[in-house]
Amino acid sequence: MKLGAHLSTAGGLHTSFARGEELGCTAIQIFLSSPRQWRGRELSEEDVAKFRAGWRASACEACFAHDIYLTRLGSRDRTIRSKSRAALVQALQACALLGLDGLVVHPAGDPGAARPAGVIDRVARSLDAVLDAAGEAGPPILLETTAGQGSDVGHRFEQLGRIIEKTRRADRLGVCLDTCHVFAAGYEISTREGYEGTLEAFDREVGLDRLKALHLNDSRRPLGSRVDRHTHIGEGEIGEAAFARILQDPRLAGLPKLIETPKEGDMDKVNLARLRRLAAAA
Repeated sequence: MKLGAHLSTAGGLHTSFARGEELGCTAIQIFLSSPRQWRGRELSEEDVAKFRAGWRASACEACFAHDIYLTRLGSRDRTIRSKSRAALVQALQACALLGLDGLVVHPAGDPGAARPAGVIDRVARSLDAVLDAAGEAGPPILLETTAGQGSDVGHRFEQLGRIIEKTRRADRLGVCLDTCHVFAAGYEISTREGYEGTLEAFDREVGLDRLKALHLNDSRRPLGSRVDRHTHIGEGEIGEAAFARILQDPRLAGLPKLIETPKEGDMDKVNLARLRRLAAAA
């Protein structure tokens, strides 16, 4: 099972693997640079060599990067849109150098936009521009399901499907499904019937073949709240039974599964232990 966490890269990108080893991770996710700055770090040959050596020496089977928080590919503001595209091109090129498996990106909205259709069009055009500029090397962009806060798009599966449908570069796009986000968006994954309905809706609107990774996070807020607040596995509104269902689902067996739960004390270790227990439960 490819299971792990979003990890710190303090001291260098390669240090994430040592942290992952301490937690028993077989998959990890990292930021390539500060998520609150437009300009990413320039990778030296030494940076890349250390990262690849650290990966080879670890038990990690899959490694993903998460995009910065500032990206607004669907913004009407040309300056913001241009900065977003440039930052994403740089991130994709860094992912290619490091050999990562995917770059997770929020298809964020455009505050004040009257219609989501316009935002979706701009996101699709931006993705085409980014992938054209970044070149053919590198991993897929994984559009992450959102909670639907504010003007964000991507909280409905049909919106993600529409973005992919409208791009010329659908071959380089996948999806990362976040359990907290889809629950907050109104998909009832906490019951067996609701979970099956959610997967059916995803397959119909996007296609299960597009699903490349999962973020496993419980939700502090109730179903349909459209508020993105992660909490520890089994301590929120989703509950342990739902995570057991996901972990034991053969349709999702090969997918990397990553926690982004609050970094409190040794809770990464606790959350991963809970997930391993749920995966093994009869």
